[in-house]
Amino acid sequence: MIEKQMTEGSRTLEVLAFRVGNQDFGIDVVAVREIRGWTPATPLPHAPSFLCGVVNLRGIVLPIVDLAARLGFVPAEPTARHAIVVTQQGDQVIGLLVDGVSDILTIDLTQVQPTPEVASEIAKSFVRGVIPIDGRMISLLALNTVLPAVDQHAA
Repeated sequence: MIEKQMTEGSRTLEVLAFRVGNQDFGIDVVAVREIRGWTPATPLPHAPSFLCGVVNLRGIVLPIVDLAARLGFVPAEPTARHAIVVTQQGDQVIGLLVDGVSDILTIDLTQVQPTPEVASEIAKSFVRGVIPIDGRMISLLALNTVLPAVDQHAA
């Protein structure tokens, strides 16, 4: 996607920055539909460990992914300080449980550094680049790999 934006003339990317554990992450703001406060989720039986459950979002059942657990960190213990970032990737709408949202950054695409080669293949599949900014290192998530695949036959 970064390459696509560069060829279309756009040299910047807007990123929603947030924290998971002690690390900063970001996603393309185009994928963000809204940011909500934590609402307890209803667990689903036999769901993957990173799926907190589902919440009612204005009549729509919204699955909530514990981003910490999905990224291999210690699962979150949600409190009122946590936030749900409602994202959309294609037809898939999912809430990402994060520790907190910090800001929206406009990034020059030349600032996005490739994921280090020493990272594991899983880490490289989840992170499409690293943005060093203001003394922080923000891992730019590849939302299409972070979100669980949708079984097209389930509906």
